[in-house]
Amino acid sequence: MAYRLPISYENRPCYDILFETSFEALPRELGRLGAGSRRLCVVTDSNVETLYGRGLAKELAGICRKVSCYVFPAGEEQKTLDTAKEIYRFLLAEGFDRRDLLLALGGGVAGDLTGFVAATYLRGIDYIQLPTTLLAQTDSSIGGKTGVDFDGYKNMVGAFKMPRLVYMNLAVLQTLPSRQFFSGFAEVMKHGLIKDVAFYEWLIENMYEICERKLTVLEEMAIRSCTVKKLVVEADPLEQGERAILNFGHTIGHAIEKARNFTLLHGECVALGAVAAAFLSWKRGLLCMEEYYEVRDMFVPFYLPITVEGISPEEIVALTRKDKKAQAGKVKFVLLKRIGKAVIGSDVTEEEMLAAVREIFHQEDGLES
Repeated sequence: MAYRLPISYENRPCYDILFETSFEALPRELGRLGAGSRRLCVVTDSNVETLYGRGLAKELAGICRKVSCYVFPAGEEQKTLDTAKEIYRFLLAEGFDRRDLLLALGGGVAGDLTGFVAATYLRGIDYIQLPTTLLAQTDSSIGGKTGVDFDGYKNMVGAFKMPRLVYMNLAVLQTLPSRQFFSGFAEVMKHGLIKDVAFYEWLIENMYEICERKLTVLEEMAIRSCTVKKLVVEADPLEQGERAILNFGHTIGHAIEKARNFTLLHGECVALGAVAAAFLSWKRGLLCMEEYYEVRDMFVPFYLPITVEGISPEEIVALTRKDKKAQAGKVKFVLLKRIGKAVIGSDVTEEEMLAAVREIFHQEDGLES
């Protein structure tokens, strides 16, 4: 059954997140946005285009004034200014103006890239998020953050641009490759850890159904996860304060992504970063030892890593200093005051971070502790 979650910006209704189990309602939703008199460009990658892009473009051709499709090669390495420039050229050639629409179809790369183009093309054009991965559905498609990577640094160039609609077909999760599915689950688990202990406990209680991808369970999981993010982004839409708690696991996670040259998926790196942050929370006396080990070990049943090889702990710490969230040479670091309650600090030392990275650094004789 469809479920609509409204998102507000500056205390005014901004856009809806629509939870569906098919694409059937999409033409109706586009009609509500006045698509009949607007051009629509579907921006997607080469993998998703084969699965859904061609069919959707054909179906929407009768809804919109004109439907075009821009396809870029799949992969994080395509989320760059160079790809954005190619999309600008395509839109110009197709005659797109400020009244037209972009539709981001795919995972976080397609969503971030399309949103960035929407924010900057002609100083702003409307766009729709149609996320097809768990990570995009429960995290990156919500909140208006857009961006591209620059010289290997995650989302270093970006802008805030709210979508007109986020449309989720949760049924696509049942055929998502397992590694992609569980990568996205790291962001879901994060939402419980930072803001909602009851949701965290629900995830554990429904572990088997989630892993089996039972659709009714996936629906509840997505709605509850997105509700957590809604509460955070509405309170702090431009990340001036509390919204930074959504970066739990990301400071070290982004550094691992770069150090491993994006051979690990984003959610896998977030899981590793979350373990490191939970370890640091324990060492600071915020979590007890049992809570730390519970947080660490609960990633394992969801096929997420808690140790990593092929990195230098010193390199990871050095990379955090170049994180986009660093201010005045200090890195904002999100810790857990308790499970379900995150806190933000900028007084985490390099020595503390080094100890946390060593905890997830795999060695022949096991973990350092």
